[in-house]
This record gives sequence, C-alpha cells and structure tokens, in this order.
Amino acid sequence: MKVVAITGGAQGIGRGIAFGFADAGYAVSIADPDAEAGAEAVAKIEAKGARALFVKTDVADKTEVDRWMDQTVRELACPDVLINNAGIMVRAPFLDLAIDDFDRVMATNVRGTVLCSQAAAKHMVKRGQGGAIINIASTRAFMSEPDTESYTASKGAIVALTHGMAISLGPLAIRVNAVSPGWIETRDWQYTPRAEHPHHSERDKTQHPVQRVGRPEDIAEACLFLARHAGFMTGQNITIDGGMTVKMIYAE
Repeated sequence: MKVVAITGGAQGIGRGIAFGFADAGYAVSIADPDAEAGAEAVAKIEAKGARALFVKTDVADKTEVDRWMDQTVRELACPDVLINNAGIMVRAPFLDLAIDDFDRVMATNVRGTVLCSQAAAKHMVKRGQGGAIINIASTRAFMSEPDTESYTASKGAIVALTHGMAISLGPLAIRVNAVSPGWIETRDWQYTPRAEHPHHSERDKTQHPVQRVGRPEDIAEACLFLARHAGFMTGQNITIDGGMTVKMIYAE
C-alpha cells in the first residue's frame, strides 16, 4: 500500500489531489486546520474504498507537524509521497501591508513547506526506500497582480526551495518537484456547507488557450505524474495554467 501525505488536503486543490490519489490506490493522510472539512474529506475518500486519515494541523507549528507525520506512519505507513499544498493569501495594498500578515503568510506557506518536508524526509530516509516531495507553488511566483506581495513572495520561495531541496535530498533517493497552478476553480471543492456552484463567462474560458478554467483534477493529474512516472525528474517546476503564462495580452 502506497501512502500520500497532503497538507491543506481538506478543501480546494488539496482535496482534489487527495481524491485523485485515493482513486489511484493510495492511502491518504491529510493535515489541515479545518476539522469539519477534514472529517468530510476522509469520509468521502473512505467511501471510495481507500484508507484515509485526518489530523488537525497547523503546518507552521513543528510540534503539530511532527505529530501528524508520526501518526501517519503509525496508522498507515511511511509516506511514499508528500504534497506541500497548504497555503494562505492576504490581500493588502503594499504600503499598508502589516508585517504580521506578511509573516503569517510566510509561516504557513514557506515555513510549513520546510517543516513538513523535513518530517517526511526523515521517515523516508529511515525506511530506506526514498520517496517524492511535490510542492504546490503558483504562477504568481513569476507574475503578479496588485496587493498580493506576501503570497507572491512565498510562492517564489517555494520554487527556490524546490531546486534547493532536490539537490540536498537527491543522494537520499528523494525527488523534489513543484507544480505551479494558474486559475483553478475551487468553489465547488469546499466543505459542503460552504461549496458554491461556479459560473464562468465565455471570456473567462476563452482567455485560456485551452478554452476553459482549470480544475483541481488537473493539479491532481500533474502530481500523480510526478509521483509515479517521473523517476528522472527532480528540481523542476511544472506550470499547469491552460497556457495563460505563455499568452501575449494587449490592453484593449
């Protein structure tokens, strides 16, 4: 039985990744701060016939991260794959951005990636079979809109961490890659009482070269590729954005 450990796996992209790996035969361990959403995600995964575990976790807290990883190993097995998906965003005009908010974003998005990677990698090394770490970055690591500097900085750091960790962990048989999503619609992938049915205009769709907005399943498929079929690939970032970052856009 292969095991995947996913941070922020109770809702949104993380939930899509969790379901995708469950469908592929993995046991799934989810770390997330939302207990209600986590319990629902586990119930849905178990309904698919897969094993699942949820541990309420603040990924910026080393004690909680270690507890989650230890419980994953004890109840399921050592993770074959870690997916660092947990992330938060604060929107604020740059001149008004509170440094505490900046620090909070960096703590969850960057510190959390480091802590979870350390915890999982130590178990992978102890088991002696290596593994794969997949970091969820963002196209915002390379392009921006106003008032998102803390999020942009955190995602840029994750891309840099990816190639740094790949070099350090490569001799330990651990591959590290990243996925950078573009516009991925997640309103219908939330905890049921908060879920919304999304509506997209034709312009929303056609501004993407593939003629649609992204779905969590698109990111799950990329993660499954990196986990199962990319044995000669490490330190890389895959952009999954329907072609938006390669499209020239002129002001109308």
